[in-house]
Amino acid sequence: MDVIDIKTFIPSKNYDISKAFYSEIGFNAEYVNEDLTLFENCDCLFFLQRFYNPELANNFMLQICVADIQDAFDLCSRSLHKTKISPIEQQHWGSVFYLWGPSGELLHITELGS
Repeated sequence: MDVIDIKTFIPSKNYDISKAFYSEIGFNAEYVNEDLTLFENCDCLFFLQRFYNPELANNFMLQICVADIQDAFDLCSRSLHKTKISPIEQQHWGSVFYLWGPSGELLHITELGS
């Protein structure tokens, strides 16, 4: 098997709020259908779905690697639809902060090698 792409499907408790959240943190939305939106930033893409299961959403994690952790933190801090955001932490492999989306999903915003 030669994999050429992979995309995740993120659940949403409130589809419109989740669409607003991902737009606020720098992703561009492309309509797919009434229950699915494709979000992109550079070459990175994922689907937001009009589907919610609390157990799935509260255990869903996604690592998002960025070029500048401080710029990403500043942008995400301004989001009106985030649930929670942690301070930036320095790790031996780089920097990270944690951002919880409106459906309970956890985003690991990471700058590797800093």
